[in-house]
Amino acid sequence: MIYFGTTMPGGVVTSSQWAEFLKSSVTPRFPQGFTVWRAYGQWRNPDGKIRQEESFVLSIAHPDDRPSNEAVLSIIGEYKSQFKQEAVLRVKSRACASY
Repeated sequence: MIYFGTTMPGGVVTSSQWAEFLKSSVTPRFPQGFTVWRAYGQWRNPDGKIRQEESFVLSIAHPDDRPSNEAVLSIIGEYKSQFKQEAVLRVKSRACASY
């Protein structure tokens, strides 16, 4: 899972900006699918202050291989750059999936 904060200098990432980001950055890398939901949480920033913000959570079931890892890292890098984020949280776990 990847947690994308929405607070950025001068405002927040809007739903339409998020939708465009999914379309241009996530879907081309993971066309087989993913799941997204809204969340609200908090974190301690580098100056030690606790901040609360809305977030988008992206869950992608993918092989544990180099191309998938590089795709995820590219998505994170693009989000950080485009929306001026200090950090994007990624949580990796192994799973058994079937359809």
